[in-house]
Amino acid sequence: MGFISLPLILVVCAEGIYGAITPLPAGNAGIAAQYPNDIGISGNGAVVFADDFEGYASAANLSSRWNGGVYHYADLVTSGAFVGKSLRFRNPQQSAELSNTVDRLVSPELDVLFLRYYTKFDASFNATGSSHNGCSVQASYAVNGQATPGIPANGYNKFLANWECWRDQLSEPSPGRMNTYVYHPEQRDVWGDHFFPTGVVLPWDRVPGDFGPDFVSRPDITPQLNRWYCVEFMVRANTPGLRDGRIAAWLDGALIADFPNLRLRDIDTLNIDRFGVSSHIKSNTNNETYMYYDNVVAATSYIGPRSSGSPVKPVAACGAVRVGKKVTAVFRDISGRTVCRQPVEWKGEKSLMPANHTLPNRLYLVEVMGETETVMLKKVVLR
Repeated sequence: MGFISLPLILVVCAEGIYGAITPLPAGNAGIAAQYPNDIGISGNGAVVFADDFEGYASAANLSSRWNGGVYHYADLVTSGAFVGKSLRFRNPQQSAELSNTVDRLVSPELDVLFLRYYTKFDASFNATGSSHNGCSVQASYAVNGQATPGIPANGYNKFLANWECWRDQLSEPSPGRMNTYVYHPEQRDVWGDHFFPTGVVLPWDRVPGDFGPDFVSRPDITPQLNRWYCVEFMVRANTPGLRDGRIAAWLDGALIADFPNLRLRDIDTLNIDRFGVSSHIKSNTNNETYMYYDNVVAATSYIGPRSSGSPVKPVAACGAVRVGKKVTAVFRDISGRTVCRQPVEWKGEKSLMPANHTLPNRLYLVEVMGETETVMLKKVVLR
């Protein structure tokens, strides 16, 4: 009777001892709680990027902000969208590999990144095999703008962590079990490892992952199709020489995966320089299908789900402004970009009226500047 021999895996641990695991925040205890509907969230000092996909005339303009590259079948849609417009990736029915992606460069580079986004798999999603269908956080994984799959991480050249769903065969529920796909110095093959919330690692799942004595095994999760979820993904690079790297994920504000005790790098110059969202499919011979994304926020601390807050009514600065006084207001969208500057007239203590009300009816962050008043930031909705 034959037997299967597993490759010998020699793991040389970085110097250091297991440290206490710091509890991670969850729920609405993040940045988004301060900004109902994400309005003005880009103004928070910890936020490095925010995009609700509302400010583009067409998908051709995505590269104006997604400066790491926009690839293949990306468009902006209102049908099936989360709010207003959403980013949609189309996966045609074909046997050839396809990678739909929008990427953002990180400058200055970072040791830690939290990436929060809303996502939905179309009801027709039916892919199997290698499907990078979530987000990616990278450190020197792209060389001259090109990804470097099949080249192992060695502590000095790169690391990568994706959050995605893995579906090995059609008999498994679509879109597959959530996991993180990681290129790291202790990876088991030339391709990245899959870390599952339970602690199982692929390939060679008989070999346990080295996540330290405080690792908490959590159940695997397969998200529902045709349902919007809030996903947040954290990658924290380790201190070179220590095993204090960490990768974690939240679903609708609940912590669903936490992988401490990681060695991702051996030099402190290897930092996070790129992130993005994608819909990569090795082959898609079953049927054409779609993935959706919206309200992407990247920050250096926990973000959390969008906060609805109280219904936002027209508001303005209060006591110091006299009724009937005309001042200039700067109207900004969620990302902080200026939409327009308009004269406004105070109609009362709680309202203002633009002189030329031609703006779309939606929420704005408004900076009001008078002759003697200090700068004031307020949320308004035009009706």
